[in-house]
Amino acid sequence: MQIWAGLGNPGAQYALHRHNVGFMAVDAIAEVHGFGPWQKKFRALASEGRIGRRKILLLKPQTFMNDSGDAVQQALRFHKLDVDALTAFHDELDLAPFKVKVRVGGGLAGHNGLRSINASLGPDFRRVRIGIGHPGPGQKEKVTPHVLGNYAKSEMEPVSDLLGAIAAEAEWLADGDDARFMSEVARRLGDA
Repeated sequence: MQIWAGLGNPGAQYALHRHNVGFMAVDAIAEVHGFGPWQKKFRALASEGRIGRRKILLLKPQTFMNDSGDAVQQALRFHKLDVDALTAFHDELDLAPFKVKVRVGGGLAGHNGLRSINASLGPDFRRVRIGIGHPGPGQKEKVTPHVLGNYAKSEMEPVSDLLGAIAAEAEWLADGDDARFMSEVARRLGDA
């Protein structure tokens, strides 16, 4: 089993924030792959299903971003899994909007959800970094409103296409072929 945790903040008022694109990604995966209903477990909403031959537990921590590590750690402990079974889907300021990169380990880039998971489990988990873009150099005061702002109307179609591509190509991720996953998502979006 693998645990795929989408990072975000619970509550309708946060649903379309760029910071919640991790929640949006696991929602799209659940829908496209016919996962079971979301249930309250591990201080999170959890949904089980299969992608190809792999059993996946999707997780949306309901602890707010700053405490995401607790929910993730509870789920890993319950299923007797190591940190290498974890994939975190999260927004990435330092990546162009609607781009996707996957890597294991690395820095936290000021992301409180990653910081919380790192504090609970260490840095060696896989991350699906979903680009939200940076408001610009010398624009530090605009970072928080950008991250915690809703996607603009003009961004809704591209973000929908991106989430669809992530869900459609998720089997590559489930099989551990991160490079193929990234190239197939880019191809679907016309970036290849």
